[in-house]
Amino acid sequence: MYRIMLADDEGIMLEALRNIIDSNFGDECEIESAKTGRAVVELAERFRPDIAFMDIQMPGLNGIQAMKEIQKYNSNIVFIVISAYDKFSYAKEAINLGVLEYLTKPVNKRVIIDVCMKAMRKVDEARQKRSDDLEIREKLETVIPILESGYLYNLLLPDAFHNYNDKYRQLMGIEEKYGFMIVIEFGDNDENGILTNAVGAGVRAEKYYSEIRETAREFFRCLVGPVMGNRVVLMVPSEKEILAYEERVHILTRTRNMVHKLETRIDSRFRAGIGGVKKEENLRESYGEALQALREEDSHVVHINDISLPPDSEEDVPEALENRYLHSAVKQDVAGMTESVDRIFGWMEKNYEGQSDEMKLKALELLIRLEQKAAQGGRPAYRRKNRSRYLHELQGITDIRMLKDWFWEQTRDICRNMKTAKERQSETIMEKAQTYIREHFQKDLTLDEVSRAVDISPYYFSKLFKQETGENFIEYLTKVRIGNAKELLKNQEYSIKEVCVRSGYGDPNYFSRIFKKYEGVTPSEYRERL
Repeated sequence: MYRIMLADDEGIMLEALRNIIDSNFGDECEIESAKTGRAVVELAERFRPDIAFMDIQMPGLNGIQAMKEIQKYNSNIVFIVISAYDKFSYAKEAINLGVLEYLTKPVNKRVIIDVCMKAMRKVDEARQKRSDDLEIREKLETVIPILESGYLYNLLLPDAFHNYNDKYRQLMGIEEKYGFMIVIEFGDNDENGILTNAVGAGVRAEKYYSEIRETAREFFRCLVGPVMGNRVVLMVPSEKEILAYEERVHILTRTRNMVHKLETRIDSRFRAGIGGVKKEENLRESYGEALQALREEDSHVVHINDISLPPDSEEDVPEALENRYLHSAVKQDVAGMTESVDRIFGWMEKNYEGQSDEMKLKALELLIRLEQKAAQGGRPAYRRKNRSRYLHELQGITDIRMLKDWFWEQTRDICRNMKTAKERQSETIMEKAQTYIREHFQKDLTLDEVSRAVDISPYYFSKLFKQETGENFIEYLTKVRIGNAKELLKNQEYSIKEVCVRSGYGDPNYFSRIFKKYEGVTPSEYRERL
């Protein structure tokens, strides 16, 4: 069935079109008509036609205007224009709107039939494409969960199929190098951090799996594993290896909201544990952390970074603590560094009791890792000769208090080194920028061009320029140009117009206004004073 709309202010033309279509296509078509532009737009919204025969000249909105309005909410309609006006401007606008045919009156019966058949073929093709797209989407909805499950199995099980991970990532469009795991657990009741009736809840979850999957994807861009017992595993890709405190809080908030929504949709209790961010090959560790977080009592949602590890749970300082220290130091976050150092040394005092050499080695390892981080961030690496100094100074340290003070001093030293290097880098960039401006001020110079010349983004360059020079880019450029103009005005050989052009201005009137704004007098008055 094809829905066909006829739009013409002539009743005879409407009847003629209706009769031709009825007599040749009969029950295949449902036909409606209108005589004014406004009535056509309202009919199109209600009738949702597949094909529309449009006259150009109608009372109120003309045919071109009516088609533009209709296309706002029905972009698939096939338009055929029939007009008594053979104007190029009308035809051009009609073509821009994607009109199938532009016919001029009078039009014979054979042409109407041929155009109608052509439009019907186009409607059929569009319908078939929509049908094919839906079929492909349905198949993908079946295939994607299988791909995600396969990838997650590879991450969590031993490395038998590890070589296939690149293929999985390519198929699913995963570009991030890092990620973290969330384990969702469901059951009937929460008893001391354990959800009861795991088997029954798992059976029910199979029924609601598509809803669990859909809800998870409302809150995270993630891969969703299959139901395993009474658990579902999510893998959330991450661009960053270390998350800031605010980002971690945001993840916790989203996870809590997800758990709440699951409980309102599905008749079960839900809990969730969140692991730390890891590289792809270490995501099994994040899964283990998520399970550990899941065992915390009295909490629906727990992040591994928020729980204290039992003394015998690790042989080394927890990775989360080390990462927090490194991240805070690189960001020059003194409060974050203070907390991290206190917690690291508190942990070592408990777990390395009587093992001073272990403490010294850990302190040395963290300092070297911080130096490497500084180098990776584009800042000069700390000089290697300091490392031999480290060894010498460590030999003279006799207790943990001295070690902590020494460690603090070295951390601050590295941070000062990073800050100084960053300041030197900023100075170099500004020197290059100012030189470039002084050499190119005579042309139409833009902030984008200068920032490209020093190879940093326009936004950051603008911020850095203001920070380092105390004025914005336009103010500095204007001062350079006005300074040049003042020098040229000393030479009577140059006319005011020539001074204007040689100072980077194309409009003498604008140049005069800017000059007066900065010097209090016009260029002519300035020359007279000289």
